[in-house]
Amino acid sequence: MAQGSGIEWTESTWNPITGCQKISPGCKHCYAERMSERLQAMRQPNYVNGFELTLQPHMLELPLGWKKPQTIFVNSMSDLFHPNVPLAYIRRVFDVMKRAHWHRFQVLTKRSERLAELSSKLDWAPNIWMGVSVETEAYRSRADHLRSTGAHLKFLSLEPLLGPIPDLELHGIDWVIVGGESGPRARPMDQSWVLDIRDACRRSKVPFFFKQWGGKNKSRAGRLLDGQTWDEMPATSPPRQRANRSRHKPAQATLR
Repeated sequence: MAQGSGIEWTESTWNPITGCQKISPGCKHCYAERMSERLQAMRQPNYVNGFELTLQPHMLELPLGWKKPQTIFVNSMSDLFHPNVPLAYIRRVFDVMKRAHWHRFQVLTKRSERLAELSSKLDWAPNIWMGVSVETEAYRSRADHLRSTGAHLKFLSLEPLLGPIPDLELHGIDWVIVGGESGPRARPMDQSWVLDIRDACRRSKVPFFFKQWGGKNKSRAGRLLDGQTWDEMPATSPPRQRANRSRHKPAQATLR
């Protein structure tokens, strides 16, 4: 069975790699690290190494057995472009995503320089959505690295948003997610930062998804922004119809 996800912008998760290392401020209170330690304590076989980077080749073909089309977040517990993940293994992950053409796969990385470096060596099937995390203005260059790739659909995850990102450049970006940090040590997110990004998306006609305010009790804080929920998604056609397109053109989805 698919591993159902509580993440608002996806349906399932798939982890052919587990473990990572922290590289920027957004990693400080990493949920994947906390979860890995918990699963290790529960003696879950895939987490015998805790949060140490570990390839899980026995998990590679899992999505091929999921017959119901769904949106799948790849490596929610790791980073596909970690420097210790061999190119050959990344290519195996991409091969599975291409073969499982009835799904949509969402890949997210903070290691955008390696993503840009390897892009020309990867087979970018239309059902692979590629994103980068940008938590503060200091890391906006990750979006430039993303723009240089061959991905058909490119998205930004501004989560946890830890500061303003003024004049956000959205050329070549097809989707933007914003969210605050959650958990007992969550850092605050200012509403003005979110509204500025929301307005930039509206001007550029880029779909905007507001995931959460976060905080110590994210359920209580909720997801309302300006009195409404923002669940915009990229407008995409079925994979077979997109297969011959050189690039997905952004289109704003209807607000739910």
